[in-house]
Amino acid sequence: MTTENLGLFQAMSSKMKYLEQRHRVIAQNIANADTPAYEPKDLKPVDFSTVMKKVTSSQSITPNTTQAGHMVPGGNVADPKQRDQRQVYEVAPAGNAVILEEQILNATENNMDYSLMTSIYQKNIGMIRTALGTNK
Repeated sequence: MTTENLGLFQAMSSKMKYLEQRHRVIAQNIANADTPAYEPKDLKPVDFSTVMKKVTSSQSITPNTTQAGHMVPGGNVADPKQRDQRQVYEVAPAGNAVILEEQILNATENNMDYSLMTSIYQKNIGMIRTALGTNK
């Protein structure tokens, strides 16, 4: 058995591929910062619940609640990052809508997410090695 067969590793690998593609899109936005009439692009965020449904096949995963006050009834928790796509609020005189500060923030956020995924991947490999008794 390899790590590619484990659902968690498949999900992490998919997330890392998504982050790689997003990095390319952000780099293109920055590269076209002076291109007239260029509008910045971004990838559609991945819905984690959809990924989990695919990974777990048809199994239902629900959190275990120990007290009723710990969870919102029905599991409907508002996502603080859920918002409509921002409208471009700044346009250069040439008609370019790339805001370098925003693209740099996107690149930094993307880099942090990728670092998190690699760290989680390494930690899980370490746990598997420990369980197998081969951790050195």
